[in-house]
Amino acid sequence: MDLNKSQDITYSKTLSGLNEEIIRKISEENNEPSWMLEIRIESFKIFRELQLPKWWPDLSLLDLNKICYYANPEDTKDTKNWDEVPEKIRNTFDRLWIPEAEKEMLAWVWAQFDSKVVYHSIKKELEDKWVIFEDMSFAIKKHPDLVKKYFMKAIPINDHKFSALHWAVWNGWTFLYIPKWVKVEEPLQAYFRMNVRAGWQFEHTIIVLEEWAQAHYIEWCSAPKYWDIALHAWCVEVYVWKSASLRYSSVENWSSDTYNLNTKRAIV
Repeated sequence: MDLNKSQDITYSKTLSGLNEEIIRKISEENNEPSWMLEIRIESFKIFRELQLPKWWPDLSLLDLNKICYYANPEDTKDTKNWDEVPEKIRNTFDRLWIPEAEKEMLAWVWAQFDSKVVYHSIKKELEDKWVIFEDMSFAIKKHPDLVKKYFMKAIPINDHKFSALHWAVWNGWTFLYIPKWVKVEEPLQAYFRMNVRAGWQFEHTIIVLEEWAQAHYIEWCSAPKYWDIALHAWCVEVYVWKSASLRYSSVENWSSDTYNLNTKRAIV
């Protein structure tokens, strides 16, 4: 398998371009509470009002009306059983060494393919210590009060045009919460693969370490070479409280036709 080529996957996806109907579709697909839909709609309004940042690189080739903002691989689900991941997707992540990494040294493994989280695994001893590791789309329903406490607190909607766009169409990725005094010795690792042509990814990460907690979080992001312009603009919010320690590592491998416009903030 050539990782520089996209896989032939069947998708359920929206048409190119963005409007309120598509935003409502994303929210509906994730079965979100009304407060999240309200944030999305407000963010979309602000996005349309803001100008492109002058301090970003040349964006003349980026046509936001040609981007597909939601692409969900069909016949997929979030599973803890690697063998249940569809074969083509599994083969891609096999080439990225997920199974080997998980077996040898990881406390937690997470895999997302385009708009869909397809696999996650966490060691039972961490669950017993009340470590929370969830797809963001599930976390807002399972832990709404905790998510609300940190969601959008480090990166405001109107920070810039692409942050507003992110808040309007974000989908998937990670909510990680390490309780007070809990020290995770082994790495927590997440893999993201963008596959669809003329696609986007606006995954969202929230990492919270309470007082005296400790963790090492590693994320790997990659995409094939495209003939069409693609957009990757995710946001990361990190909160590290008194005497806690977080090592945050990001390894990214993008082709020249992918605009990688990220916003990452930490409150310590």
